[in-house]
Amino acid sequence: MDIDSFLSFMSGMSVFISLLLMFFLVTVNTENKLSNRLLAFYLLFFAIDNLGIFISEDFIKQHFNLEFFRWTICSLIIPIFYLYILSVCFADFRLKTKHLLHAIPFLVTNAVFIFRLHFLNNEEKIHFYDHRSQLPELYGFQIMLGFQIIGYSIAVFLVLKKYREIYQENYTNPKTSIFKWLFQIATVLFILYYLSIAKNVLRYTDIEVLWVWANVVMQILVLIVTCWFVLNALNHPELFRGIDSKLQLARDIVPKENEKISGIKENQNEVITGQISTLKHYMAEKEPFLNPSLTIQELSNQIEIPVRDLSVLINHHMDQHFFDFVNEYRIQKAMSILKNPLKSDLTVLEILYEVGFNSKSSFNTSFKKYTNLTPTAYRNAS
Repeated sequence: MDIDSFLSFMSGMSVFISLLLMFFLVTVNTENKLSNRLLAFYLLFFAIDNLGIFISEDFIKQHFNLEFFRWTICSLIIPIFYLYILSVCFADFRLKTKHLLHAIPFLVTNAVFIFRLHFLNNEEKIHFYDHRSQLPELYGFQIMLGFQIIGYSIAVFLVLKKYREIYQENYTNPKTSIFKWLFQIATVLFILYYLSIAKNVLRYTDIEVLWVWANVVMQILVLIVTCWFVLNALNHPELFRGIDSKLQLARDIVPKENEKISGIKENQNEVITGQISTLKHYMAEKEPFLNPSLTIQELSNQIEIPVRDLSVLINHHMDQHFFDFVNEYRIQKAMSILKNPLKSDLTVLEILYEVGFNSKSSFNTSFKKYTNLTPTAYRNAS
């Protein structure tokens, strides 16, 4: 098998797997329709972009305009991925007219290609295609894609940063947290995109063999990442549970609250001390943390403290994220069970479910954070 055949095989595998997952996403019955459809579009555009490796020269020469249009599809791939990230992170995300702005590079590029390429005669199109690496149209297009990758990579990680902060201040269930998955897939994909930028630089050099082998390496990486992406997406349906993007962070609420209470700081300190005491007493007596899906809104309803005040109380005045605040009570409960000789027959797995965790890895991480020991080591030391 020569290199061209190998590239065609690898590309074909990536396209097949992508289209298979795309078909599943558009046909499966789910409440997460927007996220699934955006991911399906991402996979479709990715597949179309990847088709170029095994499209025959004869087909291209018979359909030059279609091939020129296919080139521009890649300018939609990363914007769609960015919208997908938003839709997974925030349950209240909806597509709006303003999101059409993300299609501007695609529209501008096609407008340029229409006037510069589509109306050429067949001989001129063949000349353009054969010398495309040296022509300013494609050179400018590659530069635009490079800036697009840089811009959207920054935007995606800013969204993930906001998601993580909101999640930690308002939610406690580790299994519903999608930050780790999204961070991993975003990191891996953007590494591939940055490698793609480096690979495209080789297009404009005289080292043809290096360009060929760069394509081979990229196709292998793309196939591996595609398979990994598919397996994770299918095995973790909880990845599609978002949070409310309208929730405010405590640091954004505090300045507004301080403006309202200017001049009455002493009375405010007494109120805060009383609320902290009430909250701690409620957590110890009623044990709401045993609910693995406890949110700050639910705790607010139970303790009858407005959710804004409760968020400021925990995240600002107690200097803890809601996530850590609740897990501390869970760990303390687990510690008491592990030390109890009457409950020595309970396994660590049974204990973590009993105290409100639903993930062994999250329980072990939190337990070691508070005790510097694993649950098993703590039990043996008691």
